[in-house]
Amino acid sequence: MSVEFAVVLPVVALVLTSLVAAVLVVDTLGRLELAAITAARAIGRGDDDAGRSAAARIAPGASLTVRHDGDVVCVDAGRGGTGPFAAVPLRVTGCAAGGGR
Repeated sequence: MSVEFAVVLPVVALVLTSLVAAVLVVDTLGRLELAAITAARAIGRGDDDAGRSAAARIAPGASLTVRHDGDVVCVDAGRGGTGPFAAVPLRVTGCAAGGGR
């Protein structure tokens, strides 16, 4: 029985670590999405500084790219994953109407 335990314990630890890391990735995606949407709304109203500072508070370390497509302002937010998923790039886009409409 101790041999089976010695074989199974590392597998269980690996699975639990992967599950926790996956939860952290999903949390990071949610924060990036909220940061992109908040920044797009503020930049769409013409307040670039408030949009960038809000995004920095919501998702620290995220890179923002702002695009103006006609009357729509889109913000792309990106960041690397965490833990075992550090090599996975995470990117989301949030768009809002420009000009405060």
